[in-house]
Amino acid sequence: MRIGLENAGWHISFANDIDHDKWQMYKDHFGDTGEFIVEDIHKLKPAQVPTVALATASFPCNDLSLAGARHGLAGEQSSAFWGFIDILKAMRRDRRLPPLVLLENVTGFLTSHGGHDFEDALLALNDLGYSVDAFVIDAARFVPQSRQRLFVIGIKTREVAAFNDAPRFYESEVRPPALASFILMHPDINWRIRELPQLPRCAKRLVDILEDLPSNHTMWWSRKRAEYMLNQMSPKHRAQADAMINSSTTHYGTVFRRVRNGKSMAELRTDGIAGCLRTPRGGSGRQILLAAGKGRFAVRLLTPRECARLMGADDFAIKAPLNQALFGFGDAVCVPVIELIARSYLNPVWTELYAKEEPPKLAEAPVIYRAKARFNRRSARSTL
Repeated sequence: MRIGLENAGWHISFANDIDHDKWQMYKDHFGDTGEFIVEDIHKLKPAQVPTVALATASFPCNDLSLAGARHGLAGEQSSAFWGFIDILKAMRRDRRLPPLVLLENVTGFLTSHGGHDFEDALLALNDLGYSVDAFVIDAARFVPQSRQRLFVIGIKTREVAAFNDAPRFYESEVRPPALASFILMHPDINWRIRELPQLPRCAKRLVDILEDLPSNHTMWWSRKRAEYMLNQMSPKHRAQADAMINSSTTHYGTVFRRVRNGKSMAELRTDGIAGCLRTPRGGSGRQILLAAGKGRFAVRLLTPRECARLMGADDFAIKAPLNQALFGFGDAVCVPVIELIARSYLNPVWTELYAKEEPPKLAEAPVIYRAKARFNRRSARSTL
């Protein structure tokens, strides 16, 4: 988030996360500049947060993801969103509410609890005085990684935007049918829809971000371990792997292990795009690379450097151990996606609505929140 915003001309004045390991990765790259506070956002004091132009929140997706338990915004992790809202409420009382808000999460946020969680979140922003917009961008338009994410922008304004009830009016490249339908079916939400430019087409493929590791490198798995993974594949995926092995040239694919009907299965992707990077805990959720051709095959995990490249953070300083680095990149946002949003949305809105006001130090000081809650402090409904 910080790199993408800085690339578009913003300056970071504050950051927060509950995870000490992620702070260490942040420090390894940016240095210990003092703006990062490691704390549960529910315990963060509003006075610790400076006056800023933009507040961002990439709150935990654990309870919103289709792969999770779907506890929603009332869940132990994703309820950190309400801690973020509490901070904004306190800033409003102090008459220093940020003019802009940017939220990022998985697309499962849109459907969590039948859409009620997403509705609650947007109404909470409305109650604070923000009109809202929402769109979906896949990182695959910028890097060879399939990573769809839902973004929400809040704009502090007294205007009530016009609402169009024509079917498919809101549908576009960045607003798929499910999101467009949600907008259409919720005229009670104060929307402020803005068009984004046409998204680019990524020319890079998986092979372009791979490190050239020698065959004796410790990252490569033993023959026995690699064969075990192949034997975990379904007949369809094993046939694809065998076709790669028997090819006259070397091809690359990525593999995730998933539990299907109580059994661990290895699922292969061969379209030149990596699967969505995840946050491995206890060794699970790590993405595997299969290199095969000319009658041979080799298997290893994606390296931290490769994961950094898949997030558009090619030059990120990596000093953390393997699993810690994989977790950090799996929990991050894709740099060029954030840069596009900043340049094509946040910057023009700031210029149009707020640049002439010139409040003290607002224009150069957005704030990043990446907070996780240890406890479920309140339910989504009771907060509203």
